[in-house]
Amino acid sequence: MTKIYTYTQPVDADIVDAFCVLQKGFTDQFVFYDKTRKARFMGLGRCIALPSLRDVEYVVQGETGKPPILFSFNRFDAENPSPADELFASFPRLSLMLPEVVLIEDETGKYLQINSLGPVYAGRVARFSRHIREAKPRTRVTIPFELERDSREAWDEAVAAGLSAIEGGRVDKVVLSRRQKLVAAHPFSSKDLLVNLIDGPARGTVLLYRYGDVFFCGCTPELLVRKNDAAVESMCLAGTCAAGTDEAQRSRLAEELLHDQKNLQEHAYVVDFIREVFRRNCHDVEIPDHPGILPLQHVQHLYTPASAQVLEGKTLMGLMSELHPTPALSGTPVGEALMLIRQVEAYNRGFFGGAAGYVDGDGNGEFAVALRTGVFDGEIGWVYAGCGIVDGSVAADEYDEIDMKLKTILSAFDGECDA
Repeated sequence: MTKIYTYTQPVDADIVDAFCVLQKGFTDQFVFYDKTRKARFMGLGRCIALPSLRDVEYVVQGETGKPPILFSFNRFDAENPSPADELFASFPRLSLMLPEVVLIEDETGKYLQINSLGPVYAGRVARFSRHIREAKPRTRVTIPFELERDSREAWDEAVAAGLSAIEGGRVDKVVLSRRQKLVAAHPFSSKDLLVNLIDGPARGTVLLYRYGDVFFCGCTPELLVRKNDAAVESMCLAGTCAAGTDEAQRSRLAEELLHDQKNLQEHAYVVDFIREVFRRNCHDVEIPDHPGILPLQHVQHLYTPASAQVLEGKTLMGLMSELHPTPALSGTPVGEALMLIRQVEAYNRGFFGGAAGYVDGDGNGEFAVALRTGVFDGEIGWVYAGCGIVDGSVAADEYDEIDMKLKTILSAFDGECDA
């Protein structure tokens, strides 16, 4: 049995400013920061890595009885034999990571949490609290960069292979992706991109996982699963159109998307998959019959929420593993689509499209799908985005859709645009 000591106390500070002042001393960094709701967790250092919560016991210290927060970043296809790029290959294969320090903002307030394998002594609490009080307001920086464009011809071949598999009855849908190499004009830090994503126009949940001098980050719109005691939620997100240049165009494009049969079919595959997983693991499953629209900065998606009450004994980590990857990430049938992606794509996606999130010591928490993301070393990086291929897909249109989606992670390099 692993025993964890966790000390949590309220803080009167902006947790992002606090993170910026504390992060200099830690090479391991973890962020799950929901910009739309107060579910914000920023971890520093690694106290211990754990395979599961099954044999963990925690002891609460301090003024606030909050359980410890652990982070988890999971690869899109952990069994893919193709080598990942040199940046993704640098990350260890770990399940749950307990930071030494976690900054928390939730509906009850803002907190500093310190975790340890022995009792947390007062000096550590006082030192981190003092540094937080000294935190200055954060600033943003623009990082000029160049992209090495990927090949349109290679994309056309990949889409043709996907359409051939669909025509042959092997799959109904396959999600293909593109990646581009980014070369910055000057060195940049994980903090630079994190601040630009949090304070910039990107909508969704900001993710960061830094290990040594490499880091994975982005801002995703897609919830995979959220658990709060017996209540669980998920999100069916598939089908895309442009955001439009003004409100009138946005509304017109959204209305067209709601009636586009190709996109509706692509969305239905995801709804059916999530409904089936929830029915196996939950009761009182509620999923609307018709999708709505999720508007984002650069694109709009068909969106259907899902909620249920989880059966006794079912865990957040178990639900995550059953839900990931959904047909929105791989295709359908999921297993066959994964095999096709391995054949068609010349690279391993690493954490792109994986499940990233947090779980507390009581088993509650949430995972997002790591979309609109990239991996970097402070000088270069790779940025990723994908789209669903179904019968009737046109390679040129899908290429342009991915370019729209890439704007989100590229906005991390812009310190000028306002939220």
